[in-house]
This record gives sequence, C-alpha cells and structure tokens, in this order.
Amino acid sequence: MVACLDVASGKIVWEKSLKGDLNGQMMSGWGYSESPLIDGDKLVCTPGGSKGTLAALDKKTGEVLWRSKELTDPAAYSSAIVAEVGGVRQYLQTTGKAVVGVAAKDGKLLWRHPKPEYRTAVIPTPIFHNDLVYVTAGYQVGCELLRLSSNSPGVKAESVYVNNRKSHEQDNVENKHGGVVLVGDHIYGWSDGPGRGRWVCQDFKTGKVVCQSEKLGRGSITYADGRLYCYAERDGTVVLIEASPKEWIEHGRFKIPKTQKPGSVWTHPVVANGRLYLRDQELLYCYDVRAN
Repeated sequence: MVACLDVASGKIVWEKSLKGDLNGQMMSGWGYSESPLIDGDKLVCTPGGSKGTLAALDKKTGEVLWRSKELTDPAAYSSAIVAEVGGVRQYLQTTGKAVVGVAAKDGKLLWRHPKPEYRTAVIPTPIFHNDLVYVTAGYQVGCELLRLSSNSPGVKAESVYVNNRKSHEQDNVENKHGGVVLVGDHIYGWSDGPGRGRWVCQDFKTGKVVCQSEKLGRGSITYADGRLYCYAERDGTVVLIEASPKEWIEHGRFKIPKTQKPGSVWTHPVVANGRLYLRDQELLYCYDVRAN
C-alpha cells in the first residue's frame, strides 16, 4: 500500500494498493520496499507491470496522473530519483530488467539500458551526478556507470565502465542492499565477495577501487556532516569514519543494546537534526550526535 496521512492525527487521507489498484508486478516475492518520491505535486512510485512500470499520483488525492506505458518491466526494490539532462526533467530507476529514465511530465520512456544479469533482487538506489548514472546490485551483478546525453526526442545512455567478477574483480562494487553514497568524486559502501567482502572507496568516474577495509562486516551506510555512518548487519555495530579515499579512519563505534534478529539488521542509519536513528525490525534507537 502507498498512503497519504494527516500529520496531526495520523488519519488516512487516501491509499492505493500497488498490486491491486495499480496492477503492479514485482521481480520476485518479497513485496514492495521502495521509498516513494515526492516531486512538486506528484508522488512517484514503481508498481511495475503491464500498465506501466512507474506511476505518478496526485500527492493530495491519490489520482493517477500517468503511467509509463512504454515501459512495462517488473518493479525491483530500488527507489526512483530526479535528474535533469539537457533541460529535460526525468525520473531514474532500476527495474527488474534495466536501468531507465522516464519524462517527469508524462511518463514517456526517454531511455532504457537493459541489464540481463539482473536477477533475484535489485535494491540499491541509483546515483546521478553531472549526467552520469551509477548503479550497483548484488548476486554477482556488480556495478556500472552510464553517461546520459540529449538525443532528441529521447536521451542516449552509454556505458562508461562495467565492473563485475568477470571483468574487474578487484575494482568491483557488488552491493546487495546496504546502499552506496557519493561523496566528492568517490563512491563508498560495502562490496560482497569473492571471499569475505569488504568496505570500499571507488573512484566514481573511473571505477577504480582506491581504498578498502575489512574492519567491519557487511552493512548499510549514510553520510552526514563530513562523516560516514556504517551500520553492521551482523550485530548492530555502528562505526563513524572519515570519508577518506586514502584509508579507513575511525572516530568511534558502539553497538545497539539489542537486535531483533541477529545477522539481519538491514535498515539504513538516518541522521536528522543532530539525532542518529538506528532501527532493526520493531526496535528503534535514537542517539544524540550533536557536537559538544
């Protein structure tokens, strides 16, 4: 379900079933997990399926404004983002079969970059910067950088590099669901195998891994106030490190008092208004991280 709630009372203003009302289709059986995108008066979501992979709803009423009828891929688990290329506003998304861009105005398909290697689950959100789109996925998929350019009436997408276990094993970022972030000219996040996996810093434009560390197991990541917050899925340990392309520089760590299901702490850390929020299933912790 996607819903609009009144802030003061929590009363439901409107709600839609992605699968029922919007005839949605997923790439696999874990349900929907994207974060809906609010863009002006539109709420953009990804039901997937034959009616159109992406949908734009009126955020106040829930009325369907458009569906991406030319794009009918099943939905993955990623969240759509906004980008502008050549003055054209668009929504970028990874589906169960491709990396895509649709026009923000009417949902028209602007470009589609097929990814036949996508399988099981595609989860991390794309990153867009200076007409470049970075995507990564787990299950041995790896990462890719695309360059977008105006190509009337659509947009052209060209591959800059593709890193996976077959092409550039040492420079690969194979992120299953912890997410990656772009800070300056570098991508930071966890990369699975081969072997035990590790935290990596990767040059955004070239794909070269410039720094890596095994000082914390697999986890999720966010960035705030010049620091990276890494949250381990094994036991809920959170580590504060510098966003350094040279080495792992740690500024402290602690562990949440209790985990709901050890080994499955999959939520991402959130930093807002001087507070650090850490969740695991039904448990939620809040810490004051303001400077003294």
